[in-house]
Amino acid sequence: MTDVTTPSAAPDAPAPTRERLLRAAAGLFRNKGYSGTGLAELLAAAGAPKGSLYHHFPNGKSDLALAAADWASGQMLLLIEASFTPAPTFREGAKTVCYKLAKLFDQQGKWSGCPVSATLFEGPENEAFHQHAAHLFEGWIAETARHARRLGLPEPEARAAAENFYILLQGGWQLARVRRQSDVIRGLYLQLQKND
Repeated sequence: MTDVTTPSAAPDAPAPTRERLLRAAAGLFRNKGYSGTGLAELLAAAGAPKGSLYHHFPNGKSDLALAAADWASGQMLLLIEASFTPAPTFREGAKTVCYKLAKLFDQQGKWSGCPVSATLFEGPENEAFHQHAAHLFEGWIAETARHARRLGLPEPEARAAAENFYILLQGGWQLARVRRQSDVIRGLYLQLQKND
């Protein structure tokens, strides 16, 4: 599985400036949070001049944070699709998601946070960030519930199974960070009801 939190470029060609900015933002915000990442640090990590940030993201760092979260959310939706489409049951699809996320956790040094929550849950005063994060999480839940229905769970059980799965993932990711052990994430699917 590819890293679902960092945009990739062709290995032999330099990434376009916008993509470099997204890549730098995804990594820095994931590890340091929005407030903990300075503009100069972000530009240095992207190898981009200040003017290019405002060219691609007119409102600067806040626009970049929203775009980086959108990108990461899109990668999560791809992971959901790739995990649940071949699965014979909801629980098997959830197991695949858990295994892929555990592998990613290990690749990221057992510390990185969820790219959407790390970027967008920076405080109650930023209502735009809060609403955007709610929208992105709802997209993950809706897509997972769609697969749950396809795999035989009726409503409202499908929606509840999807919501419970993301509650487990968010809490499990935090516990894995504290313990620095991906096994926490890998075993989350076992907490789902046997009939899911």
